[in-house]
Amino acid sequence: MRVLDLTRVIAGPVATRTLALLGADVLRIDSPSLPEDPDAHADSGFGKRSVALDLGRRADRRTFENLLCSADLVVTGYRPGALDRYGLSAPDLTRRRPSLIVAQLSAWGFDGPWSGRRGFDSLVQAASGISLLERAANDAPPGALPAQALDHSTGYLLAAAALRAITDRLSTGTGWQLRLSLATTAAWLMRLPRHTGPAPSPVEPGTAEPWLTQTQSPLGTLCHAKSPISYDGAPTNWKTPPGLLGTDQPTWRTAPD
Repeated sequence: MRVLDLTRVIAGPVATRTLALLGADVLRIDSPSLPEDPDAHADSGFGKRSVALDLGRRADRRTFENLLCSADLVVTGYRPGALDRYGLSAPDLTRRRPSLIVAQLSAWGFDGPWSGRRGFDSLVQAASGISLLERAANDAPPGALPAQALDHSTGYLLAAAALRAITDRLSTGTGWQLRLSLATTAAWLMRLPRHTGPAPSPVEPGTAEPWLTQTQSPLGTLCHAKSPISYDGAPTNWKTPPGLLGTDQPTWRTAPD
Protein backbone atom coordinates (compact mmCIF):
# COMPACT_ATOMS: atom_id res chain seq x y z
CA MET A 1 0.00 0.00 0.00
CA ARG A 2 1.35 3.41 -1.00
CA VAL A 3 0.53 6.20 1.43
CA LEU A 4 1.02 9.95 0.99
CA ASP A 5 1.23 11.39 4.48
CA LEU A 6 0.21 15.06 4.63
CA THR A 7 -0.09 15.27 8.40
CA ARG A 8 1.66 16.90 11.33
CA VAL A 9 1.80 16.82 15.14
CA ILE A 10 0.56 13.44 16.56
CA ALA A 11 -2.73 11.89 15.36
CA GLY A 12 -1.99 11.65 11.64
CA PRO A 13 1.65 10.67 12.07
CA VAL A 14 0.62 7.92 14.54
CA ALA A 15 -1.82 6.53 11.96
CA THR A 16 0.73 6.46 9.14
CA ARG A 17 3.44 5.14 11.46
CA THR A 18 1.13 2.21 12.25
CA LEU A 19 0.48 1.56 8.55
CA ALA A 20 4.25 1.63 7.93
CA LEU A 21 4.69 -0.95 10.69
CA LEU A 22 2.28 -3.22 8.81
CA GLY A 23 4.22 -2.86 5.56
CA ALA A 24 2.85 0.25 3.83
CA ASP A 25 5.20 2.39 1.77
CA VAL A 26 4.71 5.76 3.49
CA LEU A 27 6.04 9.05 2.15
CA ARG A 28 5.56 11.98 4.49
CA ILE A 29 5.43 15.26 2.60
CA ASP A 30 6.37 18.47 4.42
CA SER A 31 6.82 22.02 3.25
CA PRO A 32 10.44 23.22 3.50
CA SER A 33 9.13 26.40 5.14
CA LEU A 34 7.30 24.73 8.04
CA PRO A 35 9.32 23.88 11.16
CA GLU A 36 8.99 20.49 12.78
CA ASP A 37 9.75 19.52 16.35
CA PRO A 38 12.74 17.13 16.25
CA ASP A 39 11.32 14.90 18.99
CA ALA A 40 7.97 14.62 17.19
CA HIS A 41 9.75 13.65 13.98
CA ALA A 42 11.87 11.07 15.78
CA ASP A 43 8.83 9.58 17.52
CA SER A 44 6.50 9.36 14.53
CA GLY A 45 8.95 8.79 11.67
CA PHE A 46 9.52 5.06 12.13
CA GLY A 47 9.07 3.08 8.94
CA LYS A 48 8.50 6.18 6.80
CA ARG A 49 10.54 8.34 4.49
CA SER A 50 10.50 12.12 4.72
CA VAL A 51 10.29 14.36 1.65
CA ALA A 52 10.36 18.15 1.46
CA LEU A 53 8.10 19.57 -1.27
CA ASP A 54 6.71 23.07 -1.67
CA LEU A 55 3.35 22.58 -3.38
CA GLY A 56 3.38 26.23 -4.38
CA ARG A 57 6.38 25.64 -6.67
CA ARG A 58 5.64 24.25 -10.11
CA ALA A 59 8.44 21.66 -10.12
CA ASP A 60 7.59 20.35 -6.65
CA ARG A 61 3.90 20.26 -7.50
CA ARG A 62 4.66 18.19 -10.60
CA THR A 63 6.68 15.77 -8.47
CA PHE A 64 3.81 15.50 -6.00
CA GLU A 65 1.28 14.84 -8.79
CA ASN A 66 3.46 12.02 -10.09
CA LEU A 67 3.43 10.43 -6.64
CA LEU A 68 -0.31 10.94 -6.32
CA CYS A 69 -0.97 9.10 -9.60
CA SER A 70 -0.11 5.76 -8.03
CA ALA A 71 -0.93 6.35 -4.36
CA ASP A 72 -3.47 4.11 -2.62
CA LEU A 73 -4.15 6.36 0.37
CA VAL A 74 -3.78 10.08 1.06
CA VAL A 75 -3.97 11.18 4.69
CA THR A 76 -4.45 14.89 5.42
CA GLY A 77 -4.25 16.53 8.82
CA TYR A 78 -3.88 20.25 8.19
CA ARG A 79 -6.39 22.93 9.14
CA PRO A 80 -9.70 22.28 7.28
CA GLY A 81 -9.53 23.83 3.82
CA ALA A 82 -5.78 24.53 3.94
CA LEU A 83 -5.01 22.14 1.07
CA ASP A 84 -8.04 23.01 -1.07
CA ARG A 85 -6.17 25.65 -3.08
CA TYR A 86 -3.90 22.89 -4.38
CA GLY A 87 -6.85 20.80 -5.56
CA LEU A 88 -6.34 18.39 -2.68
CA SER A 89 -9.76 18.48 -1.04
CA ALA A 90 -11.33 15.06 -0.60
CA PRO A 91 -13.98 15.62 -3.33
CA ASP A 92 -11.33 16.84 -5.79
CA LEU A 93 -9.04 13.90 -5.08
CA THR A 94 -11.74 11.23 -5.40
CA ARG A 95 -13.11 12.88 -8.54
CA ARG A 96 -9.69 12.57 -10.14
CA ARG A 97 -8.99 9.10 -8.76
CA PRO A 98 -12.19 7.17 -7.94
CA SER A 99 -10.16 4.29 -6.51
CA LEU A 100 -8.20 6.51 -4.13
CA ILE A 101 -8.79 6.32 -0.38
CA VAL A 102 -8.71 9.75 1.26
CA ALA A 103 -8.53 10.07 5.04
CA GLN A 104 -9.10 13.46 6.66
CA LEU A 105 -8.27 14.42 10.23
CA SER A 106 -9.60 17.47 12.02
CA ALA A 107 -9.89 18.75 15.57
CA TRP A 108 -13.57 19.68 15.75
CA GLY A 109 -15.31 17.66 13.03
CA PHE A 110 -16.52 18.53 9.56
CA ASP A 111 -19.74 20.43 10.17
CA GLY A 112 -21.01 22.84 12.78
CA PRO A 113 -19.75 26.27 13.84
CA TRP A 114 -16.32 25.05 15.00
CA SER A 115 -15.52 22.85 11.98
CA GLY A 116 -13.10 25.33 10.41
CA ARG A 117 -11.12 26.02 13.55
CA ARG A 118 -7.62 24.89 14.28
CA GLY A 119 -7.27 22.71 17.33
CA PHE A 120 -5.10 20.37 19.31
CA ASP A 121 -5.69 17.44 21.65
CA SER A 122 -5.42 19.50 24.85
CA LEU A 123 -7.95 22.05 23.59
CA VAL A 124 -10.45 19.36 22.64
CA GLN A 125 -10.00 17.61 26.00
CA ALA A 126 -10.72 20.91 27.74
CA ALA A 127 -13.74 21.76 25.55
CA SER A 128 -15.26 18.28 25.85
CA GLY A 129 -14.92 18.12 29.64
CA ILE A 130 -12.38 15.31 29.77
CA SER A 131 -9.69 17.39 31.47
CA LEU A 132 -12.14 18.60 34.07
CA LEU A 133 -13.42 15.11 34.89
CA GLU A 134 -10.00 13.47 34.91
CA ARG A 135 -7.96 16.18 36.59
CA ALA A 136 -5.80 15.34 39.56
CA ALA A 137 -6.74 16.64 42.97
CA ASN A 138 -4.01 19.28 42.90
CA ASP A 139 -4.78 20.47 39.33
CA ALA A 140 -6.39 23.82 38.78
CA PRO A 141 -9.40 23.56 36.43
CA PRO A 142 -9.60 22.38 33.76
CA GLY A 143 -6.63 20.19 34.59
CA ALA A 144 -4.16 18.38 32.38
CA LEU A 145 -3.95 14.74 31.38
CA PRO A 146 -0.66 12.86 31.34
CA ALA A 147 -1.06 11.87 27.68
CA GLN A 148 -2.46 13.19 24.41
CA ALA A 149 -5.10 10.47 24.56
CA LEU A 150 -7.29 11.83 21.75
CA ASP A 151 -4.38 12.15 19.33
CA HIS A 152 -3.18 8.61 19.86
CA SER A 153 -6.59 6.93 19.92
CA THR A 154 -7.73 8.83 16.82
CA GLY A 155 -4.52 7.88 15.04
CA TYR A 156 -5.06 4.18 15.69
CA LEU A 157 -8.72 4.48 14.66
CA LEU A 158 -7.62 6.05 11.38
CA ALA A 159 -5.15 3.24 10.72
CA ALA A 160 -7.90 0.68 11.36
CA ALA A 161 -10.31 2.55 9.06
CA ALA A 162 -7.68 2.65 6.32
CA LEU A 163 -7.15 -1.11 6.57
CA ARG A 164 -10.91 -1.65 6.33
CA ALA A 165 -11.10 0.60 3.27
CA ILE A 166 -8.20 -1.16 1.55
CA THR A 167 -9.83 -4.54 2.21
CA ASP A 168 -13.11 -3.32 0.73
CA ARG A 169 -11.36 -1.90 -2.34
CA LEU A 170 -9.93 -5.33 -3.14
CA SER A 171 -13.44 -6.53 -3.95
CA THR A 172 -15.15 -3.34 -5.15
CA GLY A 173 -12.35 -1.40 -6.82
CA THR A 174 -13.71 1.86 -5.43
CA GLY A 175 -12.16 4.28 -2.97
CA TRP A 176 -13.40 5.63 0.32
CA GLN A 177 -13.51 8.98 2.05
CA LEU A 178 -12.66 8.63 5.73
CA ARG A 179 -13.29 11.44 8.21
CA LEU A 180 -12.05 11.34 11.78
CA SER A 181 -11.85 14.07 14.37
CA LEU A 182 -10.50 14.48 17.87
CA ALA A 183 -13.87 15.82 19.02
CA THR A 184 -15.70 12.71 17.78
CA THR A 185 -13.20 10.46 19.55
CA ALA A 186 -13.71 12.53 22.70
CA ALA A 187 -17.49 12.09 22.43
CA TRP A 188 -17.09 8.31 22.10
CA LEU A 189 -14.79 8.16 25.13
CA MET A 190 -17.16 10.32 27.18
CA ARG A 191 -19.98 7.85 26.53
CA LEU A 192 -18.03 4.95 28.03
CA PRO A 193 -19.10 3.78 31.50
CA ARG A 194 -17.37 5.67 34.29
CA HIS A 195 -16.08 4.32 37.57
CA THR A 196 -18.54 5.34 40.28
CA GLY A 197 -17.27 3.37 43.29
CA PRO A 198 -14.73 4.40 45.89
CA ALA A 199 -11.62 6.09 44.63
CA PRO A 200 -8.90 3.56 43.84
CA SER A 201 -6.00 3.36 46.25
CA PRO A 202 -2.92 5.34 45.26
CA VAL A 203 -0.34 3.26 43.44
CA GLU A 204 3.40 3.61 43.28
CA PRO A 205 4.73 4.99 40.00
CA GLY A 206 5.44 2.13 37.65
CA THR A 207 8.22 1.65 35.15
CA ALA A 208 7.91 1.81 31.38
CA GLU A 209 10.91 -0.46 30.80
CA PRO A 210 8.93 -3.57 29.73
CA TRP A 211 7.34 -1.59 26.91
CA LEU A 212 10.48 0.14 25.64
CA THR A 213 13.21 -0.79 23.20
CA GLN A 214 16.15 0.92 21.53
CA THR A 215 16.86 1.45 17.85
CA GLN A 216 19.92 2.87 16.13
CA SER A 217 19.09 5.58 13.61
CA PRO A 218 20.61 8.51 11.70
CA LEU A 219 19.26 10.61 14.60
CA GLY A 220 21.25 8.59 17.14
CA THR A 221 20.12 5.88 19.55
CA LEU A 222 16.36 6.18 20.04
CA CYS A 223 14.58 4.80 23.10
CA HIS A 224 10.96 4.28 22.09
CA ALA A 225 7.80 2.28 22.68
CA LYS A 226 7.62 -1.18 21.19
CA SER A 227 5.21 -2.11 18.43
CA PRO A 228 1.57 -1.47 19.43
CA ILE A 229 0.39 -4.34 17.20
CA SER A 230 -0.20 -7.74 18.78
CA TYR A 231 -1.26 -10.88 16.90
CA ASP A 232 0.38 -14.12 15.82
CA GLY A 233 3.21 -13.22 13.46
CA ALA A 234 2.88 -9.48 14.08
CA PRO A 235 5.93 -7.29 13.42
CA THR A 236 7.92 -6.56 16.53
CA ASN A 237 9.56 -3.41 15.20
CA TRP A 238 9.58 -1.12 12.17
CA LYS A 239 11.74 -2.10 9.21
CA THR A 240 13.51 1.26 9.19
CA PRO A 241 14.18 3.94 11.80
CA PRO A 242 13.32 7.60 11.25
CA GLY A 243 15.83 9.44 9.11
CA LEU A 244 16.68 13.10 8.75
CA LEU A 245 13.70 15.34 8.08
CA GLY A 246 13.06 16.10 4.41
CA THR A 247 16.09 14.28 3.03
CA ASP A 248 14.55 11.32 1.20
CA GLN A 249 13.90 11.07 -2.51
CA PRO A 250 10.29 11.61 -3.69
CA THR A 251 9.92 8.13 -5.16
CA TRP A 252 8.00 5.04 -4.13
CA ARG A 253 10.08 2.10 -2.98
CA THR A 254 7.44 -0.47 -3.90
CA ALA A 255 6.08 -1.57 -7.25
CA PRO A 256 2.44 -0.61 -7.95
CA ASP A 257 -0.27 -3.25 -7.45
